[in-house]
Amino acid sequence: MSLRPRWAALPVVLVAVFMTTLDFFVANVAVPSIRADLRPGDAAIQFVIAGYGLAYAAGLIVSGRLGDLHGPRRLFTAGLALFTLASAACGGAPDATTLVLARVAQGAAAALLAPQVLTLIGALFPGADRARAFGWYGTVVGLAGMSGQVVGGLLVAADPLGLGWRACFLVNVPIGLAALALTGRLVPRVPGAGARTGLDLAGAALVAAGLVGVVLPLVQGRAEGWPQWTWPCLGGAALTLAAFVRRQRRLAAAGREPLLDLEVFGEKGFAAGLAAVALLFGTSAGLSFVLALYLQDGLGLGPLAAGAVCTALNLGFFLASPRSARVPRVVGPLGLLLGLGLLYHAGDSPYLVALALLVAGAGMGLVMSPLLSSVLASVRREHAGAAAGVLGTVQETGGVLGGTVTGAIFFGSLDGGWHAATRAALLVLVVGALGVLAHSALRPRRAASAPAMSLKPNRCSSP
Repeated sequence: MSLRPRWAALPVVLVAVFMTTLDFFVANVAVPSIRADLRPGDAAIQFVIAGYGLAYAAGLIVSGRLGDLHGPRRLFTAGLALFTLASAACGGAPDATTLVLARVAQGAAAALLAPQVLTLIGALFPGADRARAFGWYGTVVGLAGMSGQVVGGLLVAADPLGLGWRACFLVNVPIGLAALALTGRLVPRVPGAGARTGLDLAGAALVAAGLVGVVLPLVQGRAEGWPQWTWPCLGGAALTLAAFVRRQRRLAAAGREPLLDLEVFGEKGFAAGLAAVALLFGTSAGLSFVLALYLQDGLGLGPLAAGAVCTALNLGFFLASPRSARVPRVVGPLGLLLGLGLLYHAGDSPYLVALALLVAGAGMGLVMSPLLSSVLASVRREHAGAAAGVLGTVQETGGVLGGTVTGAIFFGSLDGGWHAATRAALLVLVVGALGVLAHSALRPRRAASAPAMSLKPNRCSSP
C-alpha cells in the first residue's frame, strides 16, 4: 500500500481521539448548567464526571483483546458508532439518571476506541513515519486538552438553538457521523490475530471489577475525605486483579486463549516503557491538580485568569508535539524538568508560572509521542491489541495515582503555607520526570526501525 492512503486515514482516526479527549473536559464546564436544569443530587452530578472515566478505565483491556480477535478497524467503527449514539443520548437526557447512564456508555465507547487508535497507527505507519504519526496523535491530544474548557464554555454561553449544556454533547453527533462515513473508505483493514476460542467473559468481569475498584476510591475517596469504604474497596480490587492474573495464567497453561496474554509483559522494553508512561501521565495529572489549587486559592486568581495561565501548559504541548520526531529523545524529559524547576522558583508571579508551564508543556509534548511509539513498537503484532489496551489502562490509572499522591503530599504540607505545599508537591513531580528521563536515556532504539504490520487490501489500496 502506498503511503497516501495511510496518511488519508490518520485524520479520521484522530477525530475519535479529539472527541473522546474533549469529553473529559467539556462535561466539567457544563456541570453548573446541568445542576440548574436537571436538579441532580450531589452523587449523580459527581458520576456525570466520574462515570465516564470509570467506564473508560474498566474497558480498555477488554477492548484491546477484542481488537486482537476481530481486527482494530471493525472495533474502531463499533466504538465510534456507540460514542456517537451515547453522545446523542447525553444531549437528549430527560433526567440525571439517564445522563449518568449515557455518560457511562460514552466512557465504554471511548475505551473501545482508544486501543484501536493506537494499534491502527502502529500498524499503518512504518519506520520514521510512525514517530510522525504519533506526533500528530500527541498534537491532537494537546489541542483537545487546551480547547476543552474553551469549547464547553463557548457552547454553553452561545446556547445554540436553545440547547444550553446539551450542545456540549450533541456537537459530537455530526462529527461522529462524518467520521463513520469516512472510516470504511479511508481506514485500511488491519487483520486481527484470530481466535481458537471466544472472549474470556469471566476474565473480562474480573479485570473490569478490579480496575473500577482501584479507580473509584482514588477518585471519589479523595473528593470525600477518604471515607471508610475506600480501603475495603482497594483491598478487594487487589484480590480481584490477583484472581484475574491467576486465571489468565491457568488459561494459557491449558492451551486456551486468555483475555490478556501475560507474555506481552515479557516483550523486551514493554514493562519498562509502561512504567515510564505511568510516571509521565502521573506527573501531568499531579501538575494539573496542584495548579488548580495554587493559582486560585494560593495566588488569588479568578477562574478565567487561572485558566489562561494553565493554557500555557497545553500551548507548549501543542507547539512541541509535532516536532518530537526531530529532536533527541532526552530533550523532552529535560524540558519537563526545566519547566518544573522554573515553576518551583516562580513565586507569586503568574507570568513566571505561565513561562514555566510553557516549558513543561513543551517537554511533555516532545516526550509523549516517542514514548508511546516505542512502547507499542516493542511488541509483536499478535500482542498489539493487548499491548494497546494495557497501555491505555496504565495511562488512566497512572494519571489517577499521580493526582492522588500529589494531592496527599500537597495537603499534608499545607500547614506551612501555599508556597511550601506547592514546592513539596513539585518535588514529587520532579521524581516522576527523572524516571521518564532515565527511561529515555536507557531504552533501546527500536521505534524508528520497527516495520509496519501487514495489511489486508480494501478500497483504500485500489489505485
